[in-house]
Amino acid sequence: MRPFDLHGLRTYDLRSRPSKVSVTDLGKPVGPSTPVGDWLDSLPHQLAATELRKLRDHIVRAHRENRTVAVALGGHVIKTGCAPYLIDLIQRGVIKAVAMNGSAAIHDFELALAGKTSEDVGAQLHAGNFGMARETADAFAVAAEQGSRNDLGLGAALGRYIDDLGCPHADASLVAACRRAGIPCTVHVALGTDIVHMHPQVSGAALGAASMLDFRILCSVVSTLAGGVWLNLGSAVVMPEVFLKAVAVVRNFGHDLDGLVTANLDKESKYRTGMNVLRRPGSEGIEVIGHHELLIPLLHVSLAAKLAAGDAGDGLSRAA
Repeated sequence: MRPFDLHGLRTYDLRSRPSKVSVTDLGKPVGPSTPVGDWLDSLPHQLAATELRKLRDHIVRAHRENRTVAVALGGHVIKTGCAPYLIDLIQRGVIKAVAMNGSAAIHDFELALAGKTSEDVGAQLHAGNFGMARETADAFAVAAEQGSRNDLGLGAALGRYIDDLGCPHADASLVAACRRAGIPCTVHVALGTDIVHMHPQVSGAALGAASMLDFRILCSVVSTLAGGVWLNLGSAVVMPEVFLKAVAVVRNFGHDLDGLVTANLDKESKYRTGMNVLRRPGSEGIEVIGHHELLIPLLHVSLAAKLAAGDAGDGLSRAA
């Protein structure tokens, strides 16, 4: 077969062609004394950097408009040391509600009480000791009973238990921070998935009732999300499913969710976060993929810098 004859090929002027990248999109190296806000704006105007800035701006807008910014998370967010960043945003008045799965609540409690969490599963499992920490099970036994009996819900009851117990590291607890700030903290349990479910003193009936109440509290939170932001951090299955059902409830009651921005920050892109968080519920979905211990501090400092630059004098201008 003869080579294709390329004579007569049609061409055009490069400058006339629509292109996806321009010199104005390129990153700009900065010096070591550059303010954080300027450094973030110096990042390339492409892909994840653009999405992160967009998410930052949506959260700042929602905060300034007094809209709801809610955070849902899985246990890995706590294990990677990211609770202090969320606690700071609660104290700044940016985050108005927190929802988590059972593992996140367990790690949060263990850090508050013992200053450590996350056991070596393989070693503990073979020794017959995996998940057998007494104090953790006792905490959830009490919180489940009190949360169901006193109409508190599981999250609020666990926060009260942490305070009543005088946990030495309570300042590291996201659950306790929500209680102290007077904002909802809901815990959404999938029975059989958490270590406390193996203990005889933990009542399945009480745990289910307390967590069901938390779901209904979360529905109230979701009903206020018009123009707000829902952040899914590190939960690939449970929290995206819980969120979708809460959206179904509030839509059924005719609540307006127009302008809702949803976001997913996680190590991988997954089906349920894509469909149940980013595409189905809101007006805009933003996804940034990466490690929690990098992305969450980066989002936090970007918010702190933006708030400091725009809200000086109103109590939100603590240094980043």
